[in-house]
Amino acid sequence: MSDGRTIIDLVSQRQDRDQFRRKNWIGTFEEYLDLVRANPKVTRTAYQRLYDMINSYGVDIVERGREKKKYYRFFDDPDNGGKDAVFGLRGSLEHLVNALESAANGYGIERRVLLLHGPVGSSKSTIARLLKKGLESYSATDDGALYTLGWVSEDDPEDLDAIEWCPMNEEPLHLIPERFRSDVEQELNAGKGEHDFRVKITGELDPYCRFTYQQRLKKYDGDWTRVIQDVRVKRLLLSEKDRVGIGTFQPKDEKNQDATELTGDINYRKIAEYGSDSDPRAFNFDGEFNIANRGLIEFVEVLKLDVAFLYDLLGASQEHRIKPKKFAQTDIDEVIIGHTNEPEYKRLQNNEFMEALRDRTVKIDIPYVTILDNEIKIYEKDYNNRTVKGKHIAPHTIEMAAMWAILTRLEEPKHAGLTRLQKLKLYNGKTLPGFTEENIKELRDQAVNEGMLGISPRYVQDKISNALVAHPEAKSINPFMVLNELEGGLKHHSLINNEETKQEYRELLSVVKEEYESIVKNEVQRAIAADEDALARLCGNYIDSVKAYTQKEKVKNAFTGQYEEPDERLMRSIEEKIDIPESRKDDFRREIMNYIAALMMDGKRFDYKSNERLYKALELKLFEDQKDTIKLTSLVSNVVDADTQKKIDIVKERLIRNYGYDQESATDVLNYVASIFARGDSKQE
Repeated sequence: MSDGRTIIDLVSQRQDRDQFRRKNWIGTFEEYLDLVRANPKVTRTAYQRLYDMINSYGVDIVERGREKKKYYRFFDDPDNGGKDAVFGLRGSLEHLVNALESAANGYGIERRVLLLHGPVGSSKSTIARLLKKGLESYSATDDGALYTLGWVSEDDPEDLDAIEWCPMNEEPLHLIPERFRSDVEQELNAGKGEHDFRVKITGELDPYCRFTYQQRLKKYDGDWTRVIQDVRVKRLLLSEKDRVGIGTFQPKDEKNQDATELTGDINYRKIAEYGSDSDPRAFNFDGEFNIANRGLIEFVEVLKLDVAFLYDLLGASQEHRIKPKKFAQTDIDEVIIGHTNEPEYKRLQNNEFMEALRDRTVKIDIPYVTILDNEIKIYEKDYNNRTVKGKHIAPHTIEMAAMWAILTRLEEPKHAGLTRLQKLKLYNGKTLPGFTEENIKELRDQAVNEGMLGISPRYVQDKISNALVAHPEAKSINPFMVLNELEGGLKHHSLINNEETKQEYRELLSVVKEEYESIVKNEVQRAIAADEDALARLCGNYIDSVKAYTQKEKVKNAFTGQYEEPDERLMRSIEEKIDIPESRKDDFRREIMNYIAALMMDGKRFDYKSNERLYKALELKLFEDQKDTIKLTSLVSNVVDADTQKKIDIVKERLIRNYGYDQESATDVLNYVASIFARGDSKQE
């Protein structure tokens, strides 16, 4: 067992003091100019820095049909182990990053509010949170470094603790007078290539730094070179918790909220000291717009804001300026991101007084996920282990809940003969006869509002959690427990008031239950037919007969040694399992023999798993042969003899080993499938 000294030594060996010194660097204005000359990107705008941050994590090019799409790894949340990863919104995220790229290049979008629009629970807040965390991390790296300025004390210029740092984190180059900026830019950009980043000085000092600058300029009789000797520059680390470069604003009770929360307020205690409420030293530049300068500000449910706040927002977006009380228009450099839901956005569209805001927003739709695999990933973030709170989550439990959620979001297909479930499978990558990538794209194009309506992932997460605590006696949670919770919760769902919609969602639960029945029947069938020796023997007999049939020969009986006709009944009993009609049997048999010949030419050996269609047919045939010997339906009557119980236990072990069941869920699913077969047997009688 380690002692305290060992633990301290462990931390000591891993700390990086050089990195700490770089993050806490303080230097002169002259040294900062050297930094700019060596790395001009330290002067990037907020949009440029945010765009570069996203790209720094890497970009993959993904081909979908004939189109090439960009996949930004940043949204997988690699810094946090995927905790805030965003799944299934590739198109929306690409649209967002394209807007940031346009803003970074100064094409006009930098003068707009980026409005994330979508239904509740569609990851709008998660995306904003990711961007804020990403900026924080990026500013702490060498590539993401940025700097701000401060003023030394007139009493003790060497006292670093007495430096008055800029309250709005200004870019130090704002100290260069307007009339000299073009010459300074030319000097700093000398030797740069066509595609190299170039320094461009835009913006003015905030009221506090402007006041201090003018005071020092008077003190030094207009000598700018003396003024900048009083300037210190430090590395700036963006942090939402420390309110440095990252701001968040959300609506509250109108009586308890005013515009000073955005633009700062007078410090009445300092008025007596400085003699005026218009002295910037008697003002707190701590509004969300002030502290978010050089970074990002998030407006939560932005369209719920009072009109007075929206005026400040309009000026901040279009003019890149804010109006603190008692002061002139003040330049800001920050990314403005808001998010809102569908009802609030419709209200904006119907309000003629909000035309100015509509004109100054770039709407980016953030819909619900409509691809099953991605929806499953959302829930697996919380339930990524098969055992949660001591309970085992049976296979397909999360999958069925996700399937229902997706079905509620899909529009009824206009294509004749296509069900909503089949549409879900097409979107999820399954191939169906007669449907190409172009057809699937057409399906998406026809469904304009797909993903903007339906059930929120939060509702599903809540009901999975309910199922985990609602069955204290159960060791395993199965799909029916969760589906029942989903159905029961519809009665009191706060966002669904339409009874027709509730009934539609209940009917979709029935669709999911039928799909689950099909899935588990197949799994149990495969578990029963998972006798490898029996499958190999069955396959061998089939191939021997097919070979003899195609070559018009006879088959040697292994027991009698006599040559006999190929076993037509055996071949057809297998082929019928995969719907090979009598008229197509010759084609299928030749296809199998050609497949075996091709494998041999490549030096490969054929076995029963080589051909997927034949493998499935063999499993179904073996299941049919063995289900009666196992007497699965006897489980329903609870009368099981020792020999049958032994065979059932073998099937259970296969379900546990191959499909992820535990003892309880394997027993449950066998009982359920047994009841299905019992119903089938009674119908046949």
